Amino acid sequence: MKATFAVAAAAAVTGVNAASVHHRHAHDAFRALAKKDYATDNSTCGCTTIYSTYYGEATLSFPPAPPATSAPPPATITSTAVVVPTPIPQTCSTTGVYTFPATTVTLTDSTTVCVPSTTAVPPGTHTLGGVTTVVTTATTVTCPYATVSTSEGVVTSIIETTTYVCPSAGTYTIAPTTETAEKSTTLTVPVVTSYPPGTYTQPEVVTTVTETNTVIYCPFDIPTPTPTSVAITTPAVPATTIVPTVPATTPVVSVPANTLTPVPSVPSSTVAPSSSAPSTPKPSGGLGGTPGKPWGISYTPYKTGPEGGCKSRDDVFSDIKKIAGAGMTEVRVYSTDCDTLPNVGDACTEYGVRMIIGIYVDSPGCDARNPSVAEQISAIKSWGQWNMVDLITVGNEAVFHGYCQPSELASLVTKCRGEFAGYTGPYTTAETVNIWQQSDFSAAMCGVVDYAGCNAHAFFNTETEASQAGTFVKSQLDLVSKICNKPGVILETGWPSAGNAMGKAIPGEAQQQQAIDSIVKEVGGMSILFSLFNDLWKDGSTACGCEQFFGCDKVLGIL
Repeated sequence: MKATFAVAAAAAVTGVNAASVHHRHAHDAFRALAKKDYATDNSTCGCTTIYSTYYGEATLSFPPAPPATSAPPPATITSTAVVVPTPIPQTCSTTGVYTFPATTVTLTDSTTVCVPSTTAVPPGTHTLGGVTTVVTTATTVTCPYATVSTSEGVVTSIIETTTYVCPSAGTYTIAPTTETAEKSTTLTVPVVTSYPPGTYTQPEVVTTVTETNTVIYCPFDIPTPTPTSVAITTPAVPATTIVPTVPATTPVVSVPANTLTPVPSVPSSTVAPSSSAPSTPKPSGGLGGTPGKPWGISYTPYKTGPEGGCKSRDDVFSDIKKIAGAGMTEVRVYSTDCDTLPNVGDACTEYGVRMIIGIYVDSPGCDARNPSVAEQISAIKSWGQWNMVDLITVGNEAVFHGYCQPSELASLVTKCRGEFAGYTGPYTTAETVNIWQQSDFSAAMCGVVDYAGCNAHAFFNTETEASQAGTFVKSQLDLVSKICNKPGVILETGWPSAGNAMGKAIPGEAQQQQAIDSIVKEVGGMSILFSLFNDLWKDGSTACGCEQFFGCDKVLGIL
């Protein structure tokens, strides 16, 4: 089964990266076609709560911290079952529009429980879970940590405590687990979660399901304080919300009225915040264009027809001239194939357009020993026109697609910094917000990047209409800008002119115009639009039927 979170419209638009992870850019196909022509104090441990799939009925426990000792043996705590506001799983056996009724849970005491998480992993041995803490001197720390026990085939999540001696300053991961996967799969990792007293409400949720046998997780909303309680810290809506990619074979079908509740009109209280909210400022002296105008666009020098292949140098010059004529000052390229750097670079020099260049990781082997990566590093070094480059992007959704582990990607960024000795500008990578929100990713990446690069596609959030696209993308930029305390930048955003509707997200030329206008108004000065032309060589059989139609040349007046 696939698993996803359903959220009310306001949450979906304003804080949760609920769906932009759908997007497939098929750059691995690009290359084939071209060949045709992440501190706590010193006494406690911190952890990041992640909500997701779990197996069996959760058995929960409350761990009293044992006194600190000089040895690290764990102490098992007796489990006690309680009802807590963890996300409610609902299985949808068919596609269509589903309504899930409101549910309320009241807690009279603070409760610490275990909420397992799932994580997708490639083949190999993986160290997962545990509690990561940073100490500045030799010290002893006592932590609750999450683990699982298995009995008669039922996997139960429990909390235990351990005392751990940190012999010196450094970063320690305490009580992790090691799992070996023979093939790409999804593993379960339990995580310690704390709930304060209060009344938690899971509001009525209406969601569109586009894949059979989908599990919808309905998260609880802000708790209402009890009369005896003090200020309550609200559990955040899950940071790692992932909406699965819908298989290409999933048809878009109408569902009989007697099987599903009709979609009601959305109350005004769920409408996204207005654009009068303070906009994300452009960092002084940093990246970006003029607010309210399109900054730049992504570009690949491939023929747009079904046959694919590389464009000629003259065609590349013609395209860059059109981009410059539309008032855009930045072009983002993904890789070095098809003579991208010499052709696009020379054209950008000719027409006064600057560049964001990239290294594309399109297969497992996330280091410079990967022949494709090594080839791109060599090509960039040979080209070396650093005066043209405003940003280097290492990887495009490489962690999301399972090609890189966060630590591997961080090492590759560091490797590139050493290789490109003549370049003194900023580095980043491009991932969706939910990936940036994962603690292992931010822990690995925040120290090696200068910007938090984000791909944000409002179309894949089924609760976002075209006119709200800018508000959605701005919410993503605001979120990613806080993760590393470094400025964020949108490296891909757009809307298709054709394809199949994804809930309230409807493709079409008029809708594309609305969406692009909204994006440019809200965050145009910090966004790279996706993309210049429609690309008929891309896979047209996906459920959205839209991958070929993100070209926004007409919207931008590029003729």
